[in-house]
Amino acid sequence: MDNIDCVKKKIDEIIKKSPVPEDLIHSKNTLEWLLKLKPDADDALKIAALGHDIERGIEERKVRREDYQNYDEFKEVHASNSAKILAEILKECNISKKLADDIFFLVRHHETGGTRRVDILRDADSISFFHVNLPYYFIRNGIEETKERCLWGYRKLPDNLKKVVANFRYEDKEVEFLLRGIISFSDP
Repeated sequence: MDNIDCVKKKIDEIIKKSPVPEDLIHSKNTLEWLLKLKPDADDALKIAALGHDIERGIEERKVRREDYQNYDEFKEVHASNSAKILAEILKECNISKKLADDIFFLVRHHETGGTRRVDILRDADSISFFHVNLPYYFIRNGIEETKERCLWGYRKLPDNLKKVVANFRYEDKEVEFLLRGIISFSDP
């Protein structure tokens, strides 16, 4: 097994332990969206896509939303925590310092963006939330929390990707209605 395969295997093993059932699907779906947005993505971007939420799979190291006053602060700490955990895995798998630093940076900033490459990762993650996570999130968190989360994620997307999200459809009519309301509210 080469070094990259070692990292992918460890990411997969950890994310499978997440108590959030869709985390493994979201990890792989984020990579799929990343490759749709950037078909020639390098190894750093691919690994960052798979491991960007890795901290959720380690219960004793997981960041809890209720410990933070606002969603931005929570997401900032979540991204930092995932980057640190991934850095440990990269070291275990003997990934070069240059590649490890690149992956760390991408994951560390995946919620906020800031560079072209990080923006692509952020956008793939955001689209995947709407594509995969939204119905599960709604069941766990209810309408008000889901509405806030959707507004937060939708507003981050560039206009061309908002159109992608607008084309998603959900079996749960309450989720469908919620997203249509978010889109109407955000795009007057």
